[in-house]
Amino acid sequence: MTETFNHKDNVECRVTSTVGECDNHPFTPHVSIGKIFTKVPVVLAELELQLNLDTKITFPEPVLEIKDVKKRVNLTQCRLLLPTKKLFIKGFVRKNIQYASPAKAIADSTTKSVASDLHSLTVDIPFECVTEIKKFLTMPVMPKLNKRDEFDFGVSKSLPQGFPEKDELMTSDLSQFHQESKQFYNELPFCELLFSRIIEWDEAVDRNPLPSTAPLNERVFNTVEEKMVLDIGLKVLQNQQIRVTSTSNDDHCKDDCKDHCKDHCRHDDKHDCDLGYELDIDTDD
Repeated sequence: MTETFNHKDNVECRVTSTVGECDNHPFTPHVSIGKIFTKVPVVLAELELQLNLDTKITFPEPVLEIKDVKKRVNLTQCRLLLPTKKLFIKGFVRKNIQYASPAKAIADSTTKSVASDLHSLTVDIPFECVTEIKKFLTMPVMPKLNKRDEFDFGVSKSLPQGFPEKDELMTSDLSQFHQESKQFYNELPFCELLFSRIIEWDEAVDRNPLPSTAPLNERVFNTVEEKMVLDIGLKVLQNQQIRVTSTSNDDHCKDDCKDHCKDHCRHDDKHDCDLGYELDIDTDD
């Protein structure tokens, strides 16, 4: 592709660009061998929650009919309150409602027709609930408690007049403060939204005839009552330290990649190619 354009000094410039195919070939990444400690997200539980919602939506103008509704579930909070098993959920359903509204400015309604404009209204329907995780797939790492201890040093002081000369006041020093504190920065569980499913029933509650002539059964309304059953799929996770075992860099080569493995062992350390069969490798290469 060539593009030609003129510079401000009337100098003609040409830019040519081409997109061609480039070849690729897979390779096996090098991994550490042995028993390895790693920190990864661990699945604590997978849940399907069901919430029941009942709300009323009021439109800013008379509605002839609803044409389409698009919905999207948004989570604003998903918090596992350790050391309990309670999961707090909070969010909202974003609804975009497309509807037809009578438009007298276009044409007056008759016994056979109603002119209308297509408008839309976006509303957020909030929800929240608390549920208990009855069975963990993996037990969470419980938070460690912070610790704070105070300590003092003993002092001896002379007593004022009126006490025996050999006696002393033995106590702690009130002019000093000593403390040992320890804080733990625990891993907070978090959630992933897997899926949502909504079953809803919308019904107008104030449907009235049009103020002028209108076709049979054509009416308008301003308020709908909505009943909704909301199912939400959640994955609850927590970053945990686990141990994994790695036995080979080329374990997948046992069946169909012997030549590749031989090349790998020629150029890398021989002990890194830990295969389950004997390789005929010339170490002088």
